[in-house]
Amino acid sequence: EEGREKKRSYTSQLISIYDFLGVAYALVGNKTDAQKIANSLQNVSITDINVMNGPPKYSALARIYMALQEYDNALRAIRNPAAKVTGLITAFFDQTFQEIPNLYILSKSLYETGNIKEAKEGYDQLLGHPQIEQIGGIYWIVLLDRAMIALSEGQKTAAEDMLKKAIDVIEKQRSSINSEAGRIGFVGDKQTVYAELTVLLLADCRYAEAFAYVERAKARALVDLLASQKDIKIHGGKTEQIKTTLSELNKAENDLTFVAQAQNKEGQSKTRSIVLALKKDLQEKVPELASLVSVTTPSTAEIQSMIKDDETLLEYYSAGKEWYVFILTGKTIVAQKLPVLDLGNNIDALRKNITTRNLPEFNQYSRTLYRQIFALVAPSIKTKKLIIVPHGPLHYLPFAALSDGEEYLIDRFSIRMLPSAGILSFLQERMKQEDLGALIFGNPKLADPKYDLKFAQEEALAIGKMIPNSKVLLSSDASKTNLQTLGSKYFIIHLAVHGVFDLDKPLNSALLLSADRNNDGLLRAADLYNLSLNADLVTLSACETALGKVATGDDVVGFTRGFLYAGARSLISSLWQVDDEATRDVMVNFYTNLSKMSKDEALRQAQLKAKKQYPHPYYWAAFLLTGSAL
Repeated sequence: EEGREKKRSYTSQLISIYDFLGVAYALVGNKTDAQKIANSLQNVSITDINVMNGPPKYSALARIYMALQEYDNALRAIRNPAAKVTGLITAFFDQTFQEIPNLYILSKSLYETGNIKEAKEGYDQLLGHPQIEQIGGIYWIVLLDRAMIALSEGQKTAAEDMLKKAIDVIEKQRSSINSEAGRIGFVGDKQTVYAELTVLLLADCRYAEAFAYVERAKARALVDLLASQKDIKIHGGKTEQIKTTLSELNKAENDLTFVAQAQNKEGQSKTRSIVLALKKDLQEKVPELASLVSVTTPSTAEIQSMIKDDETLLEYYSAGKEWYVFILTGKTIVAQKLPVLDLGNNIDALRKNITTRNLPEFNQYSRTLYRQIFALVAPSIKTKKLIIVPHGPLHYLPFAALSDGEEYLIDRFSIRMLPSAGILSFLQERMKQEDLGALIFGNPKLADPKYDLKFAQEEALAIGKMIPNSKVLLSSDASKTNLQTLGSKYFIIHLAVHGVFDLDKPLNSALLLSADRNNDGLLRAADLYNLSLNADLVTLSACETALGKVATGDDVVGFTRGFLYAGARSLISSLWQVDDEATRDVMVNFYTNLSKMSKDEALRQAQLKAKKQYPHPYYWAAFLLTGSAL
């Protein structure tokens, strides 16, 4: 009997390990090893285990197949008698969470394999369960799928209500929702909910409401990215008090991640209310930080109030394969569906022809993209200034070089970019201060001589002579330590340095500064959330500094958001590795213009001058202004 008990214990532990490993492999994209684990789990014998109390082998298999999105296999596993889910459960209102994951797996697998009628019954049972709201990682997906079923039945109002409820569930949490969903082997794309609701609202011409949800989608993407970012600089006073609140918030959220195993409903409600109270506390004490821990966006009307009379804002948004553009002025908002086909491939081809300097081919793709994303918009633009909020692959597009066949956009408009329209209010709050000069870094000393940037050094020295009260740091002095120590004391920060990019972990992307005894010289995007600046302008005269991971919800993170959070009002960056000499010329002309005109126009005039000298857009179109134009 003792030997049998040991064997049961061993088998139970083995199934638990396989369960954990299989789901983990699948969720990180290692399908081969996840499949091997599933095969091994299939071969585990449970004949000597008391099925009622033993390990749920078939539930574990179903979770792995869910994570692999092999719904046929998940359905077969969860319907195995040993999984204890032989059909839709009718005597269901168990006051614990025990049945929710299995019924969810069954219902989701039915839905994904086209068994809509049965899936609908299962989803309705889940939505009626008294504990479903406590498991956000399942609840929002159930609401999304049930809304799509309602849409297919022509019930638009019911679908809209469920999608809005799903978004509320998603936005009440920061990171715990991923942990919950991970345990059942399925992490859905939260951005799908925003996209489906946006399309629904646009179909009714409810432009302002649709736009608000697009902005909330972008804020959610940032929250998801920064959920694990523990070391964030608190600007202003009450530092210790706010750090304590943040620490308490992390603990409360971690408590919530175990909610599916909890039995105490009162405890769950208490934890959730603590989280909401702490977020409200942060919102009041430090609005900047609150935007990093919860979804907070200004209303459409507030955003419009910050668009000046001489500006038009274009915000692009993709919902699946469909593309839309919102056109905003201070008083009007409309949206249009765009005639987009192969957008990503066209942008890739355009960028390829940038690097090969093939002007006829470049102009062909430039005109194609103009027709797809700008031609329909052009007649409604009455201003000379554009604010562009890109989405997805459009972050990689040099808008300045789009051509109607006769001229480029840069010939007609000054252009500035924003990661989201809501950031306008954040930028507006920063009052312009007295000129504190410029901190200029040029050609840091790196380990390999091949990284030497001769013209970057010339550029730094030339700009240093143009701006009063400048401090120019070259070679070993152009260090990360000096930037962290001196950065808050200057009005302009100019970094003529290299950049490296990690598309899978965007917060690891870095600018290469000189190393010293204190650090390795890598200024990572993640470091910017712990940097304090008072800069009106940060210029990243480096290669590809505007790039970063394009997430589905967006915000190409790159360094843009980080520098804006750190205290910069605006940022100049580049989309590709620009010729060292041409970069120097554009930068020197930009700073020459800056004393006489706004930043967007100063950059435009510098680009137009470079265009005369170097006609190919490779030399001048890479440079972007993000943030404030004034």
